Order: sequence, then structure tokens, then C-alpha cells
Amino acid sequence: MTDSAVRRTRWLAPALLLLATVGCAAAWILLALATGRQSSWMALVAGVDAALVLRLARMPRGAARAAAGFAAVLATILLANWGIAAGEVGRSLGMLPWDAALRLGPDYAWTLALLANGAVERAWLAAGLAVAAIGSR
Repeated sequence: MTDSAVRRTRWLAPALLLLATVGCAAAWILLALATGRQSSWMALVAGVDAALVLRLARMPRGAARAAAGFAAVLATILLANWGIAAGEVGRSLGMLPWDAALRLGPDYAWTLALLANGAVERAWLAAGLAVAAIGSR
């Protein structure tokens, strides 16, 4: 790849990774709210998705790509748990999920996420992070 081609596509990997992160988090939130379960196995889907997006965007191999995949899955997990908590709180208070998401404080969201994610769910989340880090390198 020539230098000009590398410069033109330098923005591609972060933009696609951001789009994949938000899209995967949205799918996770919708699935969790529809089923009434945490659906933590979606962290594996997010890990595979991040690894594939980084490879398809031709980000150079190495620690930076692994760190980007890890960070993307971590952001997906945080966004999904925030959205799930906001959806459940909003449902019980008669609010729309996005209204509840704007009013949900970080301490309350953290408490709800700790209560909703038991040992099995945390294992799924850790597995998703590992899949992203290993698959992205």
C-alpha cells in the first residue's frame, strides 16, 4: 500500500470501529430488553465483530490493533449495560429508554450493572474482551 493510500484510509478503522461498537451495543440492548435477560453472551459477538472490523479496515497488526479491539468491546459492554439499565428503569417509571438514559447517573447505573451481572455474566464479558484482544492482534 502506498503512503497516500495509507493516509487516506487512516481514519477508516476508527470510524468503522465506532460504528460497529454503537451498532453492536444497540443490538445487545434491544435483545436484552426484548427477552428480559442480560444477554451477556453478546460480548462474544462484540469481540468477533471488533476483530473482523479491524482486520477488514486493514489496521496494521500488533498491540495497537489488539488494544483497539479490547477498547471497542469494553465500550460496547459499558454502553449496553447503561442502555439495559436505562431501559428497565424507564419501563418501570413510564419513561422512554433514551430519556431514562440521560437521567441515569453513573453511580446508579454501576449499582444496577453489578446487581444484574452475576458470575456467569461476568465470565461472558471477560470472554468477549479476551476474544477481542486475541482476535484483533
